[in-house]
This record gives sequence, C-alpha cells and structure tokens, in this order.
Amino acid sequence: MHNRTLGPSSRQVSAIGMGVMPLSVTAARPPQDEAVGVILHAIDCGITFFDTADSYCLDDREAGHNERLLGKALAQVPRSARQGLTVATKGGLIRPQGRWEVNGDPEHLRQACHQSLQNLGVDRIDLYQYHSPDPKVPLADSLGQLKLLQDAGKIEHVGVSNFSVAQLDQAQRILAVISVQNRFSPRCRNPETDGMLQTTTKRGLALIPWSPLNGMGGARQLGKDDGSVVGRIAFDHGVSPQQVTLAWLLAKGPTVIPIPGASRKATIEDSARAAQLKLSDDEQRQLDLAWR
Repeated sequence: MHNRTLGPSSRQVSAIGMGVMPLSVTAARPPQDEAVGVILHAIDCGITFFDTADSYCLDDREAGHNERLLGKALAQVPRSARQGLTVATKGGLIRPQGRWEVNGDPEHLRQACHQSLQNLGVDRIDLYQYHSPDPKVPLADSLGQLKLLQDAGKIEHVGVSNFSVAQLDQAQRILAVISVQNRFSPRCRNPETDGMLQTTTKRGLALIPWSPLNGMGGARQLGKDDGSVVGRIAFDHGVSPQQVTLAWLLAKGPTVIPIPGASRKATIEDSARAAQLKLSDDEQRQLDLAWR
C-alpha cells in the first residue's frame, strides 16, 4: 500500500482509506463481530486511514454505532500497530427518526466530540471533521468550538466536509483546516468544476472523496452508462472496474485520498489493491471523457 500525506501535516496514511459507514446505516448491515472483522481485515490489507461519524447509524437512538464498531476493532490491534493508524470522525449531523439533519450548534459539537472520544476509546481524535455547514449557525461559531476542542487537546487536526470553496476560505481564517471531504466520483465530478480540487491541490490540503464508487451499491453500476470504457480498461489490467475508478481518482492529484465504503472483506480487499494500479495518461483521458 502506498502512503500519502494527510494535508499539511506530518501524518502518513494509506492512499486508499476505508469508509466505515456501510457497516452501520442499513438494516442489512453485518453482525457486530463480522463488522469488526471487516475493519481488521482492512488493516491486514494495508489500510491505515479509517473514516467514520457519530451519525452513521440507523437513527439517533443508536448514535455513535459506527464509531463504537471502529473502537472495538482498534481495541484488538496491538499498540505498536495502532500507532500507525489514523482515525477520522465527524460531527454536525444528527439522525432524528432516521433523517439526516445538520446541527452546527457549538454546544452540540462539544458534546458530540466528547462522546466520539468515548465511542472510539481514544484520548484524542486524529482528524475531526465538521460534517456539513448549518445555515442556522454562523460558521465562525461552529468552527470556533472545534478550535477550542483542538486547543484543549481533544482533537489533533480539523477537517471540513461538504464545503464550498468560499466556505473553505472562511474556515481557514478561523483555524488550521487540513482536509476537505466532499463527494467525488465518476457521477459527481463537482470538485473539478467548482474549484475544490484545484484549491485543495494548490493549498496542499487533503481532498477526501466520499462515495467514490457512486454510493452504496453504486459500484455495480460502473461501466453500464459509459460505453464500457471502464470495463475494457479493467479487463486490460486484469482488475475490477472499482479498482480502475479508485486509481482514476488517485491520479487526480497527490493530495486525493479516496475512502470507499465496505461491508465485506472481499470488497475492501479489492479496493486496497487500487493503490497499486497505475493508469496511462491515455486511459485517464478516456475515463474523463466517458464520465464527463
């Protein structure tokens, strides 16, 4: 597994991370022991970067479900290996009755961060990300709370998610942001058109594509609407279309770190192999045209 630097920090993470979300957000999720086994298998595959959130659950009655799964897995990792892992979580979304709603209230974020520490079983969160801007709360108030938590030693690094370039500009005037987690995939190329890819690359910030394979189950659709370009390239390399897609994202810039979700060992094992795949410039251009 190749490593990449997590933004303007000294922290090295695997070029492919794991989105832990699919282990918690559907009724068809795997049992706890099986879910923990998927996370541990990801570590065996060389993945060292794990993304979760307190809102990854069925509803707010079990808030923190995904974080607790990750915490149980980390508790089984030897201390020497644990030091090489990076955990990213998020606060600012809630799940009342299973809905997704934003909550950027500073007191909510303070409580959410402290609960995340307990859920994960850690003293400090490696990367804490503001999950999504709340239009009802000034950005300075929400991020100001994260700055207080960082100053108190509860958070090492701060990131943002689902932000525009203008919101990122404002955030960087408040505190040191090292990453942006926005949707980026063959069917959602907004970071290329809204300036976020260019901005993060220029500023040396990590760009963490969420849903890089078009969402849960979306990977099965790869190749069906693009003239099978991805299927042909995958065949030529002897790999899966999912690996081609992740390699395409990695080639978008040295600070891009995709976090494909997984709920099965085979899925995350396949995704991890994408870090070894090198596409030619011509293949990259073909995919750009197929997915425009």
